[in-house]
Amino acid sequence: MSDNPSTPSPAPAFLDAVDAVRRAATRDDLAVTEIPAPGGIAPNSLALAGDVVGANGRADSDLGTGRFTLLHDASEPEAWGGPFRVVCFAQAPLETDLALDPFVADVAWSWLVDSLDARGAAYDSASGTATKLLSTGYGELARHGDGALLELRASWSPTSTDLGPHIEAWGELICTLAGLPPTVEGVTLLASRRVGRD
Repeated sequence: MSDNPSTPSPAPAFLDAVDAVRRAATRDDLAVTEIPAPGGIAPNSLALAGDVVGANGRADSDLGTGRFTLLHDASEPEAWGGPFRVVCFAQAPLETDLALDPFVADVAWSWLVDSLDARGAAYDSASGTATKLLSTGYGELARHGDGALLELRASWSPTSTDLGPHIEAWGELICTLAGLPPTVEGVTLLASRRVGRD
């Protein structure tokens, strides 16, 4: 939101949604902060960053990280199917043997959908991509060996200003990708998904 006095005041629906976002409860093992929202995408926007909290009690994006952006356009862009659109991503390290599993991307997408549905988040038009990134270090980085990341990018259109369930589902997604025990019934971790939080 802008503090510029020449900028029109945000619509009441957007202010209601922002209030719901700021009141949302997130897991204790996820540090969530408000960050500058990207400009030029929509008349109103709000953005959050989330990082998994390590065993030392500090946020550590290397364990798992994500971004959540709420966009609002009262003109209801046709592609959105309404005045709101959420754009988010979540990323966490993945064991290299799991990165070779052909179903790991499907599982990651199901974690998001299951988390949204379990919390009763009202939405339409969900879309996204799940990406497995494999890397091998060479030269000075050879000692790091092989590595892998699992990343999910998604967007959907909330159908109400009650954004709390959407924030909670996004936070759950980051933590589940990071190998932390899910808080939603019916969500199962991949085998050997523990990350270095000890």
